[in-house]
Amino acid sequence: MSLAVESPRALSSRERTVVLLTCCLSVVVAGLDTTIANVALPSIQKALHAPVSGLQWVVDAYTLVIACLVMFSGSVADRFGRRRVFQVGLGLFSLGSLLCSLAPSLGALIVFRALQAVGGSMLNPVAMSIIATTFTDPKERARAVGAWGAVAGLGGASGPVLGGLLVSGLGWRSIFWVNVPVGALAIYLTRRFVPESRAARGKRFDPLGQLLVVTALGPVTAAVIEGPRYGWSSPLISALFVLGAVSVLGLVVHESRRAGPLVDVRFFRSPAFSGAAVIALVAFMALGGFLFLNTLYLQDVRGYSALGAGLLTIPMAAALAACAMVSGRIVAARGPRLALVLAGLLLAAGSGLLVLIGRDTGAWYLVLAYLLFGAGFGLVGTPITNTALSGMPRDQAGVAGAIASTCRQTGAVIGVAVCGSIVAGGSAGFVASSHTAMAVLAGSGIVTVLLGLISTGRWARAQAGRSGRQLSTHTVEEPR
Repeated sequence: MSLAVESPRALSSRERTVVLLTCCLSVVVAGLDTTIANVALPSIQKALHAPVSGLQWVVDAYTLVIACLVMFSGSVADRFGRRRVFQVGLGLFSLGSLLCSLAPSLGALIVFRALQAVGGSMLNPVAMSIIATTFTDPKERARAVGAWGAVAGLGGASGPVLGGLLVSGLGWRSIFWVNVPVGALAIYLTRRFVPESRAARGKRFDPLGQLLVVTALGPVTAAVIEGPRYGWSSPLISALFVLGAVSVLGLVVHESRRAGPLVDVRFFRSPAFSGAAVIALVAFMALGGFLFLNTLYLQDVRGYSALGAGLLTIPMAAALAACAMVSGRIVAARGPRLALVLAGLLLAAGSGLLVLIGRDTGAWYLVLAYLLFGAGFGLVGTPITNTALSGMPRDQAGVAGAIASTCRQTGAVIGVAVCGSIVAGGSAGFVASSHTAMAVLAGSGIVTVLLGLISTGRWARAQAGRSGRQLSTHTVEEPR
């Protein structure tokens, strides 16, 4: 497999800055749509007469499609050109957003959210590749990646607040309008300033591997969401779980035998990489579940407006943004272990406090829980990436990062599916059922602590180095 790339022409400092800003625009709209829709869920529920399972699909249709396609989109960009695929992604995302704002029914909204996600899957991984090829100086690249990551975190964190403003002022359809002009601007800037680049020899397509990824993630998500409605022991739900399990087994067998696989299963021989992948899964499961439950609690149970609910979560967004910046410094000075342990403890503490909430819980108590949860999630991103890449050869960093990104998206899908199913299937009412769901999310924090300790230990680091050397010996790198 060749990893040489067709490098873009030399750009001036101003042009590189515009390229970075263009990539940041894409990550803002993609990150916003991961979280902004949550604030609008009660309004969508009333307007389109949606059950809880329908609301789950509104959120998960977007995240699930991205999880299924993010690695494929990256390989397509490497083969056909990153600027070209980036523009196609922006166009599809903007079109999907416009159609979502016009959706006449719940089913149409879910389909259009999936179309949004097809475009969204081409944004973040391709933007990262564009940044990597534009900023060739290691120090400049590090600063650019740091800025891009900070904007990504702020985009996701500001979603509930911006969503509250839009829904309260203009209605739920307005949360999709904002993407259209931003997408159009990003397309223009990409065409004007971003040079084309591609891999010298793109990875061969793996249609069976891609199909197995879809049939592994999709049926399991559907089974978890629809289980309360059809019954967990119904033939349909059982068949969906079996299909998912068979697909996972088939994916492992197929990819382990293929040269240039879509998912390189050899990465999982590294305890550090496997630990980081699972931490990404459970941490984003906590975030997805938390955002889904919290917006329904604040608006349907407590009677807050969409704006009031968004404003109440500002402390969480502020803590997330602040700790995301602190996390990089902690990892640079002390390694990833401390940041992962602190992140897991704070996630568990924030979710644990929400296990005790009722209909009249004080706002100060909720703000404290949000602060702890936001701080924990802000700390977790950088050490996940650092641990996943520990010991990996430089030329494999992009593939390893794509797998870790897929785990993040998959975790968010699972969080919404599991928590939504718990409250939908509960007979004691939303508040009592949400206590069980929040306890599950608190457990995700504990798992983060345990895996953080294991995956950053001396044995895990030694195994990661050994796995990295084995991967290097099996990779042929052409001269640039």
